[in-house]
Amino acid sequence: MKIKRILLPVIVIGAIVLGLKAEVKQIKKQPNSRQTGGFAVVELFTSEGCSSCPPADALIAKIEKEQADQPIYILAYHVDYWDKLGWRDPFSNPKFSARQRQYANWLNLSTIYTPQIVVNGSHEFTGSEENTLRKSIQTARSKSIKNKLELSLIKSSSAELNLKYSTSKNTENNILFIALVNPNASSLVLKGENKGRMLNHVQIVTEIENINLDGRTNGTVHINFPKTSDRSKATLIAFLQNNKTGEITAVSRINNLTSAI
Repeated sequence: MKIKRILLPVIVIGAIVLGLKAEVKQIKKQPNSRQTGGFAVVELFTSEGCSSCPPADALIAKIEKEQADQPIYILAYHVDYWDKLGWRDPFSNPKFSARQRQYANWLNLSTIYTPQIVVNGSHEFTGSEENTLRKSIQTARSKSIKNKLELSLIKSSSAELNLKYSTSKNTENNILFIALVNPNASSLVLKGENKGRMLNHVQIVTEIENINLDGRTNGTVHINFPKTSDRSKATLIAFLQNNKTGEITAVSRINNLTSAI
């Protein structure tokens, strides 16, 4: 009887310990089970003529360096409406200002400004707000993917690109945007608010085109791009965007545009 009285608590304690170990192991697995493979498309609207923009440029460079192996796609658009105020940004393009105005419509904003960041086409804030950006990226990556976009290069030259695309779901109400991106550049500003400063930039969008897919899930697209200074370093980022809400539902990237020349 004494032996039984001793063994029973041991068995019970052992079962409790095993149960706790199993519970701890289950808790440790939960964060991984919640990861859904989401992505973050970070679009910065900036200008060399804006004295508030260099901190935002530095921030996205920091994020790019820290999370280079993560599904984070950074696009820096240099708008042109600062060009009349003392310094013409060499990377500016009226297309990028037009894109920012479209976001103002999608997001019900009364004005446009720099620096501005938009994440996945649905959340905007001042581009130098590091904590907000990090939280927005985390939130975007925690969401389930609504579509998948696969892209392959058929032909590339100094003036054109031929691409093959496929999506996992219907693309109705979605537009395929294709951006040509210069990974980095520097510029000495001679006039304006940043006069005398050497500004460093990353993920500079040099061109962006859009194609209405009319619901198609696969096909080929032909794009004429102006000749770039160094196509060997350029990358291509493509994404599907809802033309009614602005939400980005899928994204893909091609790092080497010279492989099909």
